[in-house]
Amino acid sequence: VQLQACGGGLVQPGGSLRLSCAVSGSISFSDWVMGWYRQRPGKQREFVAEISGGGIRNYFDSMKGRFTISRDNAKKTVYLDMSKVQPEDTAVYYCHAATIYWGRGTLVTVSS
Repeated sequence: VQLQACGGGLVQPGGSLRLSCAVSGSISFSDWVMGWYRQRPGKQREFVAEISGGGIRNYFDSMKGRFTISRDNAKKTVYLDMSKVQPEDTAVYYCHAATIYWGRGTLVTVSS
């Protein structure tokens, strides 16, 4: 199983960004809980959001109302739509699958 995250980059405060994570090598993607985590500079990796196979979503409190997780089972892809980003959202964002698999991460930098 491989997870390929992309979509990171430089974004201005208050801006928006979409991250994507494509999964290959899985025949059970639609059943998997898919999640996003992040690691900010000098911090431990932390939970951002997750979505079940049935579409139930959970978010870390500080992301509620700003970030939206979604999935496309036909494309075996999970998305993280980030809005109203702030400098403290600067981090490497990791895709997480089925509580086991990790992607390599994509860097999001929020700066003017």
